Amino acid sequence: MRSRLSCKNCISLIGLPGSGKSTVGRQLARRLQLPFFDSDHVIEHRLGCSIREYFEREGEERFRDLEAAVIDELTQKPAGVVSTGGGVVLRPENRQRLHSRTKVIYLNSSPAELFRRLRHDKHRPLLQVADPLQRLRDLYAQRDPLYRETAHFQIETGRPSVAALVNMILMQLELAGTD
Repeated sequence: MRSRLSCKNCISLIGLPGSGKSTVGRQLARRLQLPFFDSDHVIEHRLGCSIREYFEREGEERFRDLEAAVIDELTQKPAGVVSTGGGVVLRPENRQRLHSRTKVIYLNSSPAELFRRLRHDKHRPLLQVADPLQRLRDLYAQRDPLYRETAHFQIETGRPSVAALVNMILMQLELAGTD
């Protein structure tokens, strides 16, 4: 199935950490025969270190500057599926670029579901706190309105398989006349 999206053949996935953006994005790109870009991996490749290390050394503000530059670049590609970092929506320019240049899919997961998936993950800097579940609740409260503002489509992730989520996204795009 070849993509015929009008928006430069570009789709981006947004959502909280652990919502499945990278995993679903890879499979979606494969199904649409489009290149896949994980903004966090692009950033780590450029930095030569993990985001966690950079975050600890330089702080969140410097990281968000770099993230904004990468999002600007990735959303100008002629085609692809872009998986974004969970905090990408914190900057208005990122929200605007994503929404105007790509079809944005919000993978919405409850904080409890995310905690179940991430409780043993030591690589996500924002979750290295005493109460990661409460941190996820706080992040959800802060970011959910921004994800909704940015997204063209919202998919409730719950517990469906990756293949089922990809099919749900493809159906949304087809119903909207963009696929």
